[in-house]
Amino acid sequence: MSESEPESGAAAMVAALNVVRNAKYGFGLAALVTAGLVAFFVLAPLFVLPGTTRPTYLYGALAFVLVVSLGGLLTAVFTVVSAVRLARSSP
Repeated sequence: MSESEPESGAAAMVAALNVVRNAKYGFGLAALVTAGLVAFFVLAPLFVLPGTTRPTYLYGALAFVLVVSLGGLLTAVFTVVSAVRLARSSP
């Protein structure tokens, strides 16, 4: 949009609810949680039990699904919190 036109509709709502910031925080936190879970459940047993072999490429796909789903969920929760705070602050 050009700067001469005011934001309206969905763009104004996205800006008011800080959806972009919430998505950055949500997917960042999801990536950290996923990395921790992969380290704990996939990589740690490889060092504790050297004889075990697991198909780690499948864990990569599982990690991707976890990042995307948890990131979307956290983004939605953070956006709902933003909406509640915005509703309470409005007169």
